[in-house]
Amino acid sequence: MALETGWGLWLLGGAFLSTVIGTRVFRSFAIHRGIVANPNFRSLHQRPMPRGGGIVFSLVLIFAVMALWVAGAIDADLMRAIGLGGAVATIFGFTDDVAQLGQKAKFATQGVLAAWVLFCFGSEPLLDLPWLPTTVDLTISWLALVWLMNLYNFMDGIDGMAASGAVFICLASIIAVLLASKDGTLMLVFGLLAICCLGFLLFNWPPATIFMGDSGSLFLGYCFNVLIVKTVTEEQISLWTWLVIFGYFAGDTTTTTLLRICLINRWYGPHRSHAYQNLARIWGSHFKVVRGVSLYHVLWLLPLAIWSTLEPFTAPLAAALAFVPVIFWTLSNGPRLSSS
Repeated sequence: MALETGWGLWLLGGAFLSTVIGTRVFRSFAIHRGIVANPNFRSLHQRPMPRGGGIVFSLVLIFAVMALWVAGAIDADLMRAIGLGGAVATIFGFTDDVAQLGQKAKFATQGVLAAWVLFCFGSEPLLDLPWLPTTVDLTISWLALVWLMNLYNFMDGIDGMAASGAVFICLASIIAVLLASKDGTLMLVFGLLAICCLGFLLFNWPPATIFMGDSGSLFLGYCFNVLIVKTVTEEQISLWTWLVIFGYFAGDTTTTTLLRICLINRWYGPHRSHAYQNLARIWGSHFKVVRGVSLYHVLWLLPLAIWSTLEPFTAPLAAALAFVPVIFWTLSNGPRLSSS
């Protein structure tokens, strides 16, 4: 069922206003209830900051997706994936924001969520390697989805980084779908996620007055898992194009992790050694770093994503071009510049 344009615009506007109002209300609630992030050796802020604000845009998106399902605009698979799985991700993330859960609990939850995404869309692997059994392909896909949820948490280290990145990822995906399949309902889902993150970004843009916390970063990583699996299995956006769109986030986190494995004994421990964190500390400005990454997104990754969509045979090259500058950037400015 195709949605009328007017109905979609009302839904987008309602989601934006709900996020803005809800974030403002939650910020006051978090301060009064002591749901704050205190400065520590990992942090790049100097005073206690309310956190857990991601629960607002997460719930707004969940209810918007449920409204689309009730209207018959999306199928039950997508509703179950975002509605039920997203609710679990949000509740678990908010519990972690308040009670600081352990790493084992986080990994177990991420593993269950990744398996749920694959189950919702027919248990099809993201990458079909003909020389490997299907179970191996599925395992690789599961590991990739778990990594993406961790990846998004790692990128929530300075003001505005994770939220602005989500807005870009959604807008780039809308363009990719428009060029490939023109699926209006899918574009609306991406638009809703973008508008919710934009509403939150009004409070999270440097200098931030609230952090999204795990209730936001885990939810965003999970939602992108859902949309990646859906669009790849339905051949609306290729896996290569997704690698281009995630070029900065995936390149930074993967290179940083591999460097830490080589340089640091307890490489898996808490740290703030990503290139973007080091430069925010050295420059004394979150804004300069977020602006630079945003320019990289728009001026480099977006043209590559469009190119890989219009000319699919170039997609592997486009993905390489998306990653190579980030790899060199991280080698120069990542863990080697940090003592943690």
